[in-house]
Amino acid sequence: MKRLWLAFIVVVAASFAVLGWAGVRMYQQAPPVPDTVVTTEGRTIIASGEVAAGQDGWRSMGGMEMGSIWGHGSYVAPDWTADYLHREAEDVLEQWSRARYGTRYAQLDAPLRAALRQELEDSFRANTYDASRRALIVSPERAAAFERNVQYYSDVFSKGRKEFAIPAGALTDPTRQRAVTAFFFWSAWAAAANRPGDHVSYTSNWPHEPLVGNRPTGEAVVWTGVSIILLLGGVGFMGFWHAKQEPEELTPAPASDPLLGSMNTPSQLAVVKYFWTVMALAVLQIVMGVITAHYGVEGNAFFGIPIDQILPYTVTRTWHTQLGIFWIATAWLAAGLYIAPAVGGVEPKGQRLGVNVLFVALVVVVLGSMAGEWLSVKQMLPGELWYWFGHSGYEYIDPGKIWQIALLVGLFLWLFLMARAILPALRRRDEQRPILTLFLVASIAIAGFYGAALGAGRHTSPTMAEYWRWWVVHLWVEGFFEVFATVVIAFLFARLGLIGLKSAGRASTLSATVFLGGGIIGTLHHLYFSGTPAAVMALGSVFSALEVVPLLFVGFDAWQNLKLSEQRPWLQQYKWPVYFFVAVAFWNLVGAGLFGFMINPPIALYYMQGLNTTPVHGHAALFGVYGTLGFGLMLFTLRAMNPAGVWRDSVIKFAFWSMNVGLMVMVGLSLLPIGLAQTWASVENGYWYARSPEFIQLPVLQTFRWLRAPGDVLFTLAILALAVFVAGLTLGFSYEKEPKQAPELEPARVR
Repeated sequence: MKRLWLAFIVVVAASFAVLGWAGVRMYQQAPPVPDTVVTTEGRTIIASGEVAAGQDGWRSMGGMEMGSIWGHGSYVAPDWTADYLHREAEDVLEQWSRARYGTRYAQLDAPLRAALRQELEDSFRANTYDASRRALIVSPERAAAFERNVQYYSDVFSKGRKEFAIPAGALTDPTRQRAVTAFFFWSAWAAAANRPGDHVSYTSNWPHEPLVGNRPTGEAVVWTGVSIILLLGGVGFMGFWHAKQEPEELTPAPASDPLLGSMNTPSQLAVVKYFWTVMALAVLQIVMGVITAHYGVEGNAFFGIPIDQILPYTVTRTWHTQLGIFWIATAWLAAGLYIAPAVGGVEPKGQRLGVNVLFVALVVVVLGSMAGEWLSVKQMLPGELWYWFGHSGYEYIDPGKIWQIALLVGLFLWLFLMARAILPALRRRDEQRPILTLFLVASIAIAGFYGAALGAGRHTSPTMAEYWRWWVVHLWVEGFFEVFATVVIAFLFARLGLIGLKSAGRASTLSATVFLGGGIIGTLHHLYFSGTPAAVMALGSVFSALEVVPLLFVGFDAWQNLKLSEQRPWLQQYKWPVYFFVAVAFWNLVGAGLFGFMINPPIALYYMQGLNTTPVHGHAALFGVYGTLGFGLMLFTLRAMNPAGVWRDSVIKFAFWSMNVGLMVMVGLSLLPIGLAQTWASVENGYWYARSPEFIQLPVLQTFRWLRAPGDVLFTLAILALAVFVAGLTLGFSYEKEPKQAPELEPARVR
């Protein structure tokens, strides 16, 4: 066991050292933000601080929830980087054509068009940033194009655009409109201008834009090949390793449920309301998801009802993504609060009070942050209040800074409650100490790693803001929550007497080491084109491929769980929680593994980033894996609270199968075909076209959007059914009959 712990420590420490080094390099080589932009004639077109003010304005409107920058964000409105770059390039070509030849560019002969395109490419790729003056020098033609784009984007945000799901009045202040356009200009400049002394732009030539010479780099092709080779090699190695392992004999299950006769502690009973909240938030998330998806069809209404002034797309999408994080995290944290006293064997004094205080804090953060986001998007928070109480503008860490801090404080309160409950067991130094140590490590990471959200400050460069944001999304949600869940599931099976605590600790530590070995550095695969150096692409592509390898073998754990659940008749009472864990294994393979690797290699992500291939992976991994796992932990905990009660199978059976079939239909019949069609458009014509309304609103793609409806309906009915089932566990109608009376035990045994 010591060797396993040594391997775990070395892997985690080395991985964070590499990730930290990459962060330093990103900070050093991020695209410079000019203080001013001036023409070659000396005229100022973007004043001091205007780019930073534009970043503020973009974030206050919802930022990534209204279109995207550098491919990160939502999918109905354009990617503002690609959109601005294409508009600017076409505008400059048109100016040159009219000035030199007296006619439109499209009417020129092919040789003349080719000559102008080459001149345009040379002009846009030349890096004219003067570091000594912190000034960017541009041609008069680019300055004229900027002024026309100011008019265009001002019109978009003041009058709205149905095809972008942007309502009228989204941003009406002319000064802020100009500043937001300045921010778009800067992001497009960084996407086309070569790094000093290099022939590649700050964003590694992303987005694909033939007019300015943005094409895939050699690094993108080479590291894609390396990642595929490593994936195949890793699969072969893991297959060989699994084949060498002696099959483990199943631990004979007890003749009856070990939890029969045990009593719930006051703090464990107080956890039940967390699960009611989980289902309420999940239902609300689904409602927001249905409205958000429909905005892709109508743009400003919901089945003919104009709602965009009350619930604009930016708000519904913000709430949809944020509520998903909230309810999944709540389910996992509540399971931890239930298990902690069972681990320690005692109920710490005041534990129930702590659980109740944490619940109130959770409700305040959820409702307060949602209200603040709505007010920010509606431009009702004056001055800097949008930053503190409104919308951060960054997807998945959407709440304003005060709400982020409050959530972090709540997570440390949760850690305090967890630690004080399990420390007595850690002091005993028995066979459960290894698994409890990993349990505590994962709990510390869950509390601490959300703090990375605070790294994205008000004027943090988009490059570094992305770095810290993905610490939260990838490391917090997809990393240490997964380790935490692995330990919790192992401990639950151990409490049922199905596996030994010693073997559970060994398996959990090995699993965490393998997963984090690829997952920590694999965070960088989200950052290929975010103004990062080439080293980020090399590290991210290699380790994201290794991250997929263990996911291809999760079926072994699923099969083991099924076999464990079939040993004794009483184990059938745990059938549905186990089925949810098996579904997690399936979606780990399909959603995180196959769909994840579909977009992770650099050459694939170059064309696919921010297209509908991204929500294919997002829905199948975030809900399919982490959401399903949250439901599984919730059901296992509720089952353990009343092991004598016999559940009615019909409702939970419908919920389970409708949930999984609905998710597969939604992804397979709608999101995936649209995403692949967009990928074709991106390769053939440029990324701007794949995100443009001219392509997105094609009748065939609208048909695929409507094909999402059957899956959405099944999925919605599943969540509603599960909510009814959970309510029935409290009200009694989800049981077949009255539960058997457990014998009184003196003294009572803590579960």
